[in-house]
Amino acid sequence: MFRSRFMPCRECGASVDRENQSEHVCDPVRMVDFQLFALRTDVGRLDESLAAFLESPTGRFEVWHARRAVRRRRAS
Repeated sequence: MFRSRFMPCRECGASVDRENQSEHVCDPVRMVDFQLFALRTDVGRLDESLAAFLESPTGRFEVWHARRAVRRRRAS
């Protein structure tokens, strides 16, 4: 079976030569992009999850509490 000379870095997804793995340094921007790509399903559901939370009793309380805190700060 054919074995590729390059493998993706587990941290940033960059293609890294197997023989020079110790020399690889992850680019921070690439790491963020790679992590966001891995979380794309969760990010896509964020709006739905937030809406569901805000409709729950706990979410309604948090909204009420935040409004109350804002009103108190304005009154001070």
